Amino acid sequence: MSDAPERELRISKIRNGTVIDHITGGQALNVLAVLGIDGDEGVGVSIGMNVPSDKLGTKDVVKVEDRELSQGEVDVLSLLAPEATVNIVREFEVVDKKRVERPEHVVGLLTCPNHNCITNADEPVESAFEVVDDGVRCEFCGEIVREDIGDHLAVH
Repeated sequence: MSDAPERELRISKIRNGTVIDHITGGQALNVLAVLGIDGDEGVGVSIGMNVPSDKLGTKDVVKVEDRELSQGEVDVLSLLAPEATVNIVREFEVVDKKRVERPEHVVGLLTCPNHNCITNADEPVESAFEVVDDGVRCEFCGEIVREDIGDHLAVH
């Protein structure tokens, strides 16, 4: 047993909204980008980044007040943080808790890194990616994104 003091994560409870826990360490800001949260909308947001986690080593936690996630948001979240759990909170109580599940496809949520891909041309084509074991594959040009999926978010 260590003599180090026990560490606690202290982020205040929220009355209503979503708590996203077990986010891959360092990905909280990309999660906020997926949710379209930049601070201008006036919703309460609490973030814990790179906090100790027995399961992940380090993790991020995001709490968003008065907002429940759409399925599209959860789908992209699963690519950024495959171990994440999404907790829906109402009147300070967790009423629904689920682990994210990777979808088979994501449409319109990511940009292709291949500059020659038709989705990056001035064409009315929405990006589409197949989720594969080691990342996502563009369904138009076949380019595979294995790391830093958050760098390819189509949300602004």
